[in-house]
Amino acid sequence: MASSSFMAILTLALLLQTATSSAQLSTNFYSSSCPRVFSAVRSTVQSAIRNEARIGASLLRLHFHDCFVNGCDGSLLLDDTSSFTGEKNAVPNRNSARGFDVVDNIKSAVENVCPGVVSCADILAIAARDSVAILGGPSWNVKLGRRDARTASQAAANNNIPPPTSNLNQLISRFNALGLSTRDLVALSGSHTIGQSRCIQFRPRIYNETNLDSSFAQTRRSNCPRASGSGDNNLAPLDLQTPTAFDNNYFKNLIQKKGLLHSDQQLFNGGSTDSIVRTYSNSYNTFSSDFVSAIIKMGDIKPLTGSNGEIRKNCRKPN
Repeated sequence: MASSSFMAILTLALLLQTATSSAQLSTNFYSSSCPRVFSAVRSTVQSAIRNEARIGASLLRLHFHDCFVNGCDGSLLLDDTSSFTGEKNAVPNRNSARGFDVVDNIKSAVENVCPGVVSCADILAIAARDSVAILGGPSWNVKLGRRDARTASQAAANNNIPPPTSNLNQLISRFNALGLSTRDLVALSGSHTIGQSRCIQFRPRIYNETNLDSSFAQTRRSNCPRASGSGDNNLAPLDLQTPTAFDNNYFKNLIQKKGLLHSDQQLFNGGSTDSIVRTYSNSYNTFSSDFVSAIIKMGDIKPLTGSNGEIRKNCRKPN
């Protein structure tokens, strides 16, 4: 009898644990505690994009680079402290990740309507959605309820964010390790339909690789000198046709061998993802739908919930 009671309690505990872990985030998390969060975020993002269209891509990228390092916990936003070295100066982010001042503005706007309620990690997720939608892409219901990390890891950022030198197998492996499929990888790479990249990131491709359109290479070389250290921070659009419109031209460019980064062109280079790229290049709706599914899935990576982490007052420093 005692044994069956114990088993019943154990089963109930396991069921509760499963329910808790599967229901961590929800689309109505702030419906009563901060119903104005969405309007506060959107108006600030809209204003920032009106000022500089590129910032939409930068805000979307912050959400990616946050989630890929120990989960979607706002750790990327932390400045260095005496007890840890943050992620802002990790190789994938140094002189590259941007939009932190806009996040500060969003946080201020949100704090004005409901102080101490909304996490910086959730602000990144909402701002990413709004950026995509404002630039002509899809919208979606963002799952919320993340809490903020109290620490950050430069080493994890260096190891976990795929560099632009990655080959297809490395990209697939990294995404799979985070629970993202190969199709998710291609759909999320479609984020490169907006934004810019620095010469230092694409120089090896335009001077050393052969699987690229020659006129495209010539165009890119015009503002990216061969010599290392010269023009390293000169910018070029990741999608040369519509760099501030969220569309499927990125995939059309790959088919024409006009991917800017080595890792971009790897998605269409005689490998297993060629067919997905063709599908997305032919159907914006399919790309859009898959992108939404993938970014929602990405937003579920190891969030801090419940009593874990904190709700930061200032996104740049722990409370």
